[in-house]
Amino acid sequence: MYHLTALVTLLAIAFYFFTCINVSRSRARTGVKVPATSGHPDFERAFRIQMNTLEWMPIFLPALWLFAVYIGDAIAAGIGAVWIIGRIVYFIGYSQAAAKRGPGFMIQGIAAIALWVGAAAAVVMRMV
Repeated sequence: MYHLTALVTLLAIAFYFFTCINVSRSRARTGVKVPATSGHPDFERAFRIQMNTLEWMPIFLPALWLFAVYIGDAIAAGIGAVWIIGRIVYFIGYSQAAAKRGPGFMIQGIAAIALWVGAAAAVVMRMV
């Protein structure tokens, strides 16, 4: 069973849900009305955090699960937890200023690449 990977998946989805709530709260705080996606820098940063998280989910989640299946649950979950930490660091930095988003983006990017490369290598090795 892949209990740890399942837990990390649930945490990643919970974090994404949190970013959605943050966008809604930012709309109320800044006065940006639906369906606008621009208008106030604080709102635009909150919106981009949510959208960037959404953009990375289809990269992260399949790689996480393939890594878990082909390599191992605990290692996948550990790297997945690093991805979530990177997203949190990204959230905190980008919420303050766009120029502060880099460290979190780098952390989560490296974690996602590690999952993808590991999964791809394991699949190829099993095929050979």
